[in-house]
Amino acid sequence: MKRLCCLLLLLPIFAAAPARPPRLVVQIVVGSMRAGDLDRYADRFGEGGFRRLLERGSLYTDCRYNFQLTTTPATLATLATGAMPSMHGVVGESWIDYTTNRPVHLTDGPQGAGGYELIAPTLAETLCSRNPAGRAVSVALESTPAVLLAGRTGNAYWVDDERGEWATSRYYASATPAWVERLNTEGFNIGYLIPVWQQLLVQDAYRNTQRHDIRLTLANKRSVPLAAPRRFTPRTYAERLRYTPAGNSAVLGFAKQAVAHHELGTDEQPDLLNIYLDASRRIAELYGPESVEVEDTYYRLDRDLADFLDFLYAQVSPEECLVVLTSDHGTSDACNDEDRRTERFNAQQFRVIVNGFLNVRYGTGAWVQSYKDRSLYLNRNLIYERNLDLGKVQSEVATFATQFSGVAHALSATALSSGSFGRGYAMRMQNSFYPRRSGDVVLNLMPGRIEEQELVCSASGSMYAYDTQVPLVFCGPGIPARRIRREVDATDVAPTLARLLEIAEPDASEGAPLPEIIE
Repeated sequence: MKRLCCLLLLLPIFAAAPARPPRLVVQIVVGSMRAGDLDRYADRFGEGGFRRLLERGSLYTDCRYNFQLTTTPATLATLATGAMPSMHGVVGESWIDYTTNRPVHLTDGPQGAGGYELIAPTLAETLCSRNPAGRAVSVALESTPAVLLAGRTGNAYWVDDERGEWATSRYYASATPAWVERLNTEGFNIGYLIPVWQQLLVQDAYRNTQRHDIRLTLANKRSVPLAAPRRFTPRTYAERLRYTPAGNSAVLGFAKQAVAHHELGTDEQPDLLNIYLDASRRIAELYGPESVEVEDTYYRLDRDLADFLDFLYAQVSPEECLVVLTSDHGTSDACNDEDRRTERFNAQQFRVIVNGFLNVRYGTGAWVQSYKDRSLYLNRNLIYERNLDLGKVQSEVATFATQFSGVAHALSATALSSGSFGRGYAMRMQNSFYPRRSGDVVLNLMPGRIEEQELVCSASGSMYAYDTQVPLVFCGPGIPARRIRREVDATDVAPTLARLLEIAEPDASEGAPLPEIIE
């Protein structure tokens, strides 16, 4: 009886003992995955991929980006920093410098890619600065996502556009590591290429019906004719990776190599691995979320993910490894040439018409400098030379823009800089606005509208639910299997991971640690 009493007295002490941080945090970002995609295709997933994470982890059913500019650079910067574009300053892959009227690219710098224009520090930077023994690695097919997730420290790897081989920059390493060179010499990526994209499952297993380039086969092995003309023929190794499921396979395969060679999760100091799956986004843009190509990509990714998780848990115990699965954004319904139910927004035509409007108002001149990512950049030097009031010109253009087909709202930079919007579309536009980089007039297109772009029939970049809502899953030690049906913000991811890693939140973070996870 005395022993039992002593044990009961000690129970609060054991319960209060702090848990160790995970040795390795793996953040997997699936490009253009809508919030409902995990449930939509769940009955065709295997046991070891997406379903393993869903059945063992916590799924937030309503995670959102609470800003308008849901493009890949802006949203990845938010995941990396815990801040909105109005704070981290990423308003696109490029923007116009108002003093020189020249474009500035996100990864410009004297030594190549290195996140020079990302103002806010990332989670990877914070981990390395607060814990020098910690390691941070970011992997993606394209350089911009890899750099954004890494920031200015750690290691970042991507596939070179010209050679289709894995690369980094002098910013992260004085030379390409020997193990990466060896993989390239052995033709690592070539082994993942798909000669002919054929269906993975039987034809009746697919929910979607629209298709262009995937080859379906009946039970008698007879190939089914294409329902539409071929949409795209890749010309280089890099394109064959980006526009087929091979890209996801190559990224996860390289990530396994990075885990081994960087010895991630092998000591008591927590490490971070960021993985961005670019191919899912490119395939969604090219074929649309209703396509068989997108559906087949998810089934193949599910198998690749199962293989990656098997490898990961063989290196690091599941009790010491945290896996986070989310997406950079969703995507619009497809706007196919043969189906014009969703009209496209012609940005070039809009730019010309606005310039004509200003010619009538203020005389002939090159008034419009550029249009990028829903932002119209005016020639401020010309406006000042004509002794015009910048705010007035911006306001007039914003009012005129709302008369253009496809434009739902337009706000001037002056209004976004001086006003304070607490809700609605204006608040989301303001959350995406960074004064030194955003345009003079910012547009919000009507629901379902996308900008006219080559090889793009579906796109993100709006404030509507199909773009802003994404899946969010945490799977790791102490995290129960459950569905959490409350709205959370994507800015909460970075501070939550920081708390689990027992480091300070990234300096510009605006989110809050998710209590269901950190408790």
